[in-house]
Amino acid sequence: MREVTYYVATSLDGRIAAPDGAWDAFPMEGDHMQALMHEYTDTIPTHIQQMLGLTATNTLFDTVLMGWNTYTPALKEGIDSPYQHLRQVIASRRPRVVPDGLEVTAEPVRRLRELKDDDGGGIWVAGGGTLAGAVLDEIDRLVLKINPVVLGDGIPLFGGIGYAPTAFERVAVRPFESGVMLAEYVRARR
Repeated sequence: MREVTYYVATSLDGRIAAPDGAWDAFPMEGDHMQALMHEYTDTIPTHIQQMLGLTATNTLFDTVLMGWNTYTPALKEGIDSPYQHLRQVIASRRPRVVPDGLEVTAEPVRRLRELKDDDGGGIWVAGGGTLAGAVLDEIDRLVLKINPVVLGDGIPLFGGIGYAPTAFERVAVRPFESGVMLAEYVRARR
C-alpha cells in the first residue's frame, strides 16, 4: 500500500495561507530553503525546478493530489500542468476541463483510496486545507514546514472538519536558523 503524505507550509497558528490564498508571509529565504529544495524536490513545480537547475527524482512522491484552489494559481500564470514530473489528480466539486495527463475527481477520498491500492510511489497531498480535512483519515504522514509567523486568519491546515481527535506521533523535528522548523509525524497506531 502506498503512503499518503500531507506536506505543507503552515504558520504557528495552523494557517497554510492568507484568506485570499497568498502564502507570501512565509519566509522564502534562509537555511531552510536549501534543505527543502534538495530533499523535497518532488514538490517543486516543474517550471521552477527548471529555473533553479533542479531535477525531481520522484523518490518521495510520484503522485500529487491537490484541490482546485491549489491548482488555479498556476493556471493564472499560463501553466496548465504545474507538476509534469508527477501524476496530477485535482479534486473539485464541479466538473472541470483540464489538459490531457491531468485528472479531476469529485470524490477525493474514494480516489485516494484507489491510488493507495495501486502500484507506485508516495502520494503527496498538496492542499488545500479543505481537501486535507476531507482526506484526513487516509493521511499516513504529516510533514509540516512550520514558519515563525502568526497569520491570525486564513486557510486552516485542516478545514471543514469538526472535533474528532486524530493522533499522530512525532518522528522528527529539524529547526533551522531562519526560524522555520520541519516537523514530521506518522499516524499513531490505532
